[in-house]
Amino acid sequence: MADDQDQAIPVQTVEEPLDLVRLSLDERIYVKMRTDRELRGRLHAYDQHLNMILGDVEETVTTSEIDEETYEEIFKTTKRSIAMLFVRGDGVILVSPPMRTAT
Repeated sequence: MADDQDQAIPVQTVEEPLDLVRLSLDERIYVKMRTDRELRGRLHAYDQHLNMILGDVEETVTTSEIDEETYEEIFKTTKRSIAMLFVRGDGVILVSPPMRTAT
């Protein structure tokens, strides 16, 4: 019986910040970048610097301009799809894993 207890399935826990990223491998994540870019894609790989390889990426870029006549700020968003993308970690502000429900 002691052998059965020793071979229990390990529980996936988050003890360090990168554990949360590790648990998101091969799942869709949200990444906010410094340059008003937002990425949503499947996490294929990452390292300790948060360099990441994302697949099936949807990139959203938000730009703002000031109307010369009314001096109002106008926001424009541009979206594009990218099959595979290398993300350099020094530009990453936030990484959000997929929503999980408690079981």
